[in-house]
Amino acid sequence: MELFYYMVFGALGTVVAALEFSKSNKDRVNTSAAFNSFKNNYLLVYSLMMAGDWLQGPYVYYLYTTYGFGKGEIGQLFIAGFGSSMLFGTIVGSLADKQGRKRACVTYCITYILSCITKHSPQYKVLMVGRILGGIATSLLFSAFESWLVAEHFKRGFDQQWLSLTFSKAIFLGNGLVAILSGLFGNLLVDTLSLGPVSPFDAAAIFLAIGMAVILSSWTENYGDSSESKDLLTQFKGAAVTIASDEKIALLGAIQSLFEGSMYTFVFLWTPALSPNDEEIPHGFIFATFMLASMLGSSIASRLLARNSTRVESYMQIIFVISSASLLLPILTNFLVTPSKVKGGGITFAGCLQVLGFCTFEACVGIFWPSIMKMRSQYIPEEARSTIMNFFRIPLNIFVCIVLYNVRYWIS
Repeated sequence: MELFYYMVFGALGTVVAALEFSKSNKDRVNTSAAFNSFKNNYLLVYSLMMAGDWLQGPYVYYLYTTYGFGKGEIGQLFIAGFGSSMLFGTIVGSLADKQGRKRACVTYCITYILSCITKHSPQYKVLMVGRILGGIATSLLFSAFESWLVAEHFKRGFDQQWLSLTFSKAIFLGNGLVAILSGLFGNLLVDTLSLGPVSPFDAAAIFLAIGMAVILSSWTENYGDSSESKDLLTQFKGAAVTIASDEKIALLGAIQSLFEGSMYTFVFLWTPALSPNDEEIPHGFIFATFMLASMLGSSIASRLLARNSTRVESYMQIIFVISSASLLLPILTNFLVTPSKVKGGGITFAGCLQVLGFCTFEACVGIFWPSIMKMRSQYIPEEARSTIMNFFRIPLNIFVCIVLYNVRYWIS
C-alpha cells in the first residue's frame, strides 16, 4: 500500500484525536446524570443499528456477483431497494407517528433481519424480496429512531441544546467509528476467516437482534398524532399541506434531498473517479479514510452546535459551498492534469488530489448530519415528524434510481 494512504489516514486520525482531547469548557455543555444515561442508552442502540447497516453495505454487490448475476440484474436489485424506500417509506413513516415510534424501531430490526436471511438464497426472486425489505428498513432507520429520540428528549424535560450533543455523538459513533470497525470486522469474516460473503449479513442480523432486545427492555413508547379519527390518507394529506404551507419546512426538505442526492452519487462514483484506468487502489482502506474524515466533521459539528451564538443556518451555507468545490475536483483535474493512459498501476497524482478533495467532502457530510438533525428538530412539527421526514426522501430516492439506471453511461 502506498505511503500516501497512510499519510492521509494518519493525518486525519491525529486531527480527530486532537480535536476530541482539546475540548475546552466552552466546547462542552453541562448536563444531568439522567440525560447522560438516556443519551448513552440511545447511542448504544443507534450504534448497533448502524453496525447492522454498515456490515452489509460493502458486500451486497459482491454477494450478488458470487451468485452469478450480471450488472443489469444487480442494478435492478439496487433500484428495487431504493424504489421500495420511496414507495413504502411514507407509509411506514405515518404508521410510526400513529402506532408508535418504538414499535417502528422494532419493526426496523425485524425487517432488516429478514432481509439478511434472504441473502442465503441464490434465487433472484428471494433476493428481490430482500431488497424490498431492506428499502423499508432504510426508511425506518432514517426517520423512526430520530423521531423517537426527539419526542422522548422533550417528554423527559431535557434542555433543547442537549439534543445537539446526542446528534453529534451519534454521527461521530454511528457514521464514523462504527463504520470503520464494521468494515474491518467484515473483512475479518470474509477474507481472514474465509466464512464467505454472506457472513457479514449474519453478523449484522446478530447486532440488530441485540439492539432490538435493548429497545424492548429499556425504551418507552411515544407517538406523533395517534388520533383514531385520522387514517393514513389523512395523515399524508396533512403532512403534504404542512410542507406546502411552511416555506422553511419545504426548503429544509429540498436541502436534505439535494445534499443526500450528491452524497449517494458520490458513493456510486468515487471508485471509477479514482481508478479511471483500472489503477489498483485499496478500496477498504480508502473507505475507512473517508469515514475518519466524516468523524472529523462530526467532531467539528459538536463544537459548533455547543455554542448558542452560532446559528446552524449560517455555517451550513459555507459547508454547501465547500462540498460543491470538493466534488468539482475530478472535473478540474481532468483539465489541469494530463490524464494517464496506462492501464493498471498505482494511484495517479490526479487521484491523490481527488482523495484529498473527497475527504473534504466526507468531512462536510460529518458536519451535515447532526446539523440537519438539529434543524429538523426545530422546524418539523412533532405530530407528523416521521411522515414528513419520509416525504423528504421521495425526491431523493427518485434521484438515486435515475443515477443507478444511467450510471453505466457515466463510467463507461
